[in-house]
Amino acid sequence: MHYHDSEWGTPLHDDLKLFELLILEGAQAGLSWITVLRKREHYRKALDGFDPVKIAAYGSKKIEQLMGNSGIIRNRRKLEAAVQNARAFLRVQDRFGGLDAYVWRFVEGAPVVNSWTRLSEIPAQTPQSAAMSRTMKQDGFRFVGPTICYAFMQAAGLVNDHLISCFRYLPLAGCDSFRVRKETGFEPRSGGT
Repeated sequence: MHYHDSEWGTPLHDDLKLFELLILEGAQAGLSWITVLRKREHYRKALDGFDPVKIAAYGSKKIEQLMGNSGIIRNRRKLEAAVQNARAFLRVQDRFGGLDAYVWRFVEGAPVVNSWTRLSEIPAQTPQSAAMSRTMKQDGFRFVGPTICYAFMQAAGLVNDHLISCFRYLPLAGCDSFRVRKETGFEPRSGGT
């Protein structure tokens, strides 16, 4: 609840925080997000505060050490992907100036504001997340399929997928309740999800 109310969907432009989310979204593949959230602090300690320079230098000895850490998800492929993604992150920084510029170009630099009324309307992936996935794979990232990319886009605020009835919708949409009421016929509430 706290994560939803204070973080999820807030536009994020800090490279290191974007990198952290990317690693965590990859770790989440096949699991529930709450599982990853509960382990986030353990990940921060185990992965040197998500420092991409340090992670990029990890070798097989460090992977073996991480495999023994019960505080994180002990999946060798996901841990190796974190190392690969750190290396790709560093290349992206050199080419694009940062992960921020790299990922936000898929939404033309501004959040996509959706107007969902039911959770069942929210897609698992979109053409933008599919394009992001293809590009990231070409640039050496791993565990970045279209669904993972869309979850990343939602978490990092590249898209606003809060329901219009959610108290977070209006502040993140940059609009007022009158406009939402006029366009959708739905009156947002001051609380909810």
